[in-house]
Amino acid sequence: MKVITWNINSIRIRLNQLSEIINELDPDVICLQEIKCDNDHFPLKDIQSLGYKYIAIKGQPSYNGVAIISRLKFIEVLNRNFCKKDDSRYIGARIKHSNLKSDLLIHNFYVPAGGDEPDITINSKFLHKMEFLDEMYSYIKEQLYHNQSHIIVGDMNIAPHINDVWSHKQLINVVSHTDIERQKLTNIIQDNHLIDVMRHNIPDDDKVYSWWSYRNRDWKKSNRGRRLDHIWITNNLEAHYKDHSIYKKSRDFDRPSDHVPILIEI
Repeated sequence: MKVITWNINSIRIRLNQLSEIINELDPDVICLQEIKCDNDHFPLKDIQSLGYKYIAIKGQPSYNGVAIISRLKFIEVLNRNFCKKDDSRYIGARIKHSNLKSDLLIHNFYVPAGGDEPDITINSKFLHKMEFLDEMYSYIKEQLYHNQSHIIVGDMNIAPHINDVWSHKQLINVVSHTDIERQKLTNIIQDNHLIDVMRHNIPDDDKVYSWWSYRNRDWKKSNRGRRLDHIWITNNLEAHYKDHSIYKKSRDFDRPSDHVPILIEI
């Protein structure tokens, strides 16, 4: 079973890119963030024609929006708002898989970016991010209370490890890599005994990125990336873990997303 997470940065603009990724990686489930369309304008028939019959969408016009598309049937779709805002940042799905003793729950998050200033007293966007992370912590703990299998993915907009950014020293006071953000995300992972797949069996010294800014004319040459996209799994899935990968090829697509897909195979 293969699961992909990708901040597609507009599904209607990058539908052909999604098709190319599907042809090459052959995923069973794809979690998308920033689809940037409401439910009525989601390209449902186009997605189904790619072989994904089961689709859960929480869209929003022009901004945000998340979706899970799947070849495997959903038993239940999980839908929740955070911070009393209807801003389409979470969708979940429960899937029955014959090789697992319990149901598989897939959670797809799009954490707020947080604006430019890492100060909750002057930046309401950063305050929103902090509150979202606190609520996300509680929600995940609640979801993991029962002994089930969970895959938690998404654009978390935080690079927690010192080698998840091109320069820890230069970015330590920049939103996405500040101490408070890194600690809140690390608490979610560690306190819930989750496995951070992108760092699983990877030396601490290795740089791991999933995002490269549009500002860099040559993203490969500058290689000033950040690991903003994440896949976490519950401990009971560790024995099923097979591999994971970062599909950097998509960053060279025509009009690419600044994020690239990441994949786990279990």
